Amino acid sequence: MMIKNFRLILLLSLLSGMLSAQEMENTFPQNWQGDWKGTLEIFNGKGKVQSIDMALEIHKIDTSTQGRFTFGLVYGSKEQDWRPYELVPVAPEKGLWQVDEKNTIIMESYMYGPKLLCWFTVQKSRILCTYEKTDENTMVFEVISGQESAISSTGGTKTEEEDIPVVETFPFSVFQRAILKKE
Repeated sequence: MMIKNFRLILLLSLLSGMLSAQEMENTFPQNWQGDWKGTLEIFNGKGKVQSIDMALEIHKIDTSTQGRFTFGLVYGSKEQDWRPYELVPVAPEKGLWQVDEKNTIIMESYMYGPKLLCWFTVQKSRILCTYEKTDENTMVFEVISGQESAISSTGGTKTEEEDIPVVETFPFSVFQRAILKKE
């Protein structure tokens, strides 16, 4: 009986090792590499206001750069708006990366579940960018932005025995979405 249990444990250990190696090959950003193209649609409260061609290029740079990848964004064409960013590992085991814009701007980004998230403020706007690979050939890119200043503040009271926290809400001004296909 002990020999059977030992064999089963050994087999499970070997299988889990194989799965780990397979998972390693299918991890971010390795399994996101490629050229992704689609149309970015831009919306405000009145509806769609603009559509523009968009591309995202993700490629391993080389082994001497400690696991950096290109993370180039193109709006329209490279002649119109080319952003040759880089994706830099910080603590990938914790989901922490950086997007280096190559102009002194470096933003922390987080790989949580299926999404790469980056949340920042610039020129009094709060912006959330998300990238989600939904299958082998499809990625969804979204940007949500609005003013950094709250438009309302409610709560901050006591009801019976419960302390109600202050809740601030923030306005939206733009929502952008692109469904990108791998080429």
